[in-house]
Amino acid sequence: MEGGNHTSVTEFILLGLTKDPILCVILFVIFLAVYIVMLAGNISIIILIRTCSQLHTPMYFFLSHLAFVDIGCSTSVMPVMLIGLLRHRMALPVAGCEVQLCSMVMFGSVDCFLLAAMAYDRYVAICLPLLYSTYMSSCLCSLLVGVSYIGGCLNSWSFGSCLLKLSFCGPNEIDHFFCDFAPLVKLSCSDVSIIQIIPSITSGSILMVTVFVMVLSYVFILNTILKMRSTEGRHKAFSTCTSHLTAVTLYYGTITIIYVLPKSSYSTDQNKVISLFYTLLVPMLNPLIYSLRNKDVKEALKKATIRRYS
Repeated sequence: MEGGNHTSVTEFILLGLTKDPILCVILFVIFLAVYIVMLAGNISIIILIRTCSQLHTPMYFFLSHLAFVDIGCSTSVMPVMLIGLLRHRMALPVAGCEVQLCSMVMFGSVDCFLLAAMAYDRYVAICLPLLYSTYMSSCLCSLLVGVSYIGGCLNSWSFGSCLLKLSFCGPNEIDHFFCDFAPLVKLSCSDVSIIQIIPSITSGSILMVTVFVMVLSYVFILNTILKMRSTEGRHKAFSTCTSHLTAVTLYYGTITIIYVLPKSSYSTDQNKVISLFYTLLVPMLNPLIYSLRNKDVKEALKKATIRRYS
């Protein structure tokens, strides 16, 4: 091939989750059902927030974008994985593999930024309630969301530009259900010493900045809650944060295991299971986390249901 990516490999073979044909069918049915539930849950959250005036607040504005990003993150991976389960392996062109990885990186990065923005929103709501409408203006919320998407695109661009510099001239089988960066680097016959560092720096920077914002926000939140004299006030303030804390723990817990802990600490099969968790299960659980534990969402859903059937 002519151009930046000199390669004799035209496609990659994703080996998927298992080679057992019966297990493939069982997993296909299970993951298809979970994927449909994920789509239905997140689309419902988006529609509910857009149509119910009582949910037109900064917190739910961020939540609607989080639901959209969860759909994008899961859809980048799941259709290919489901087809692979039926075919027992999946062939993707090199360009398709690169697009899949860049999409995953973009949506995953935006997810981190949005969770940090939601932590800041909770800080302002609990620590500076009288200034909430001033600090969390629609202009600032739109700016935070815009920065989130720009940051995700920049991180995705760093991965994509590094991938374009790789040459593939040997084995083309990836022991995974999607095109992750590390397996692609392993298959390359280029010098990857510098190429591996750049995505690590950009992704590491995003993780450090977003974690710092969230930790700092919750330090101030905890300090404010502990100073409250009313037990009911403390409970109410803390309950507004539990959904966000649960979502953060699930998401950051899984990506830390995958991308931060040493690779020798877990096997390839364990890697696949953990990857399934943050690409499918976390996006499916987020609507449940934010609706089952949220009084405003439950009331809005009840009103929407009554309007529809009345």
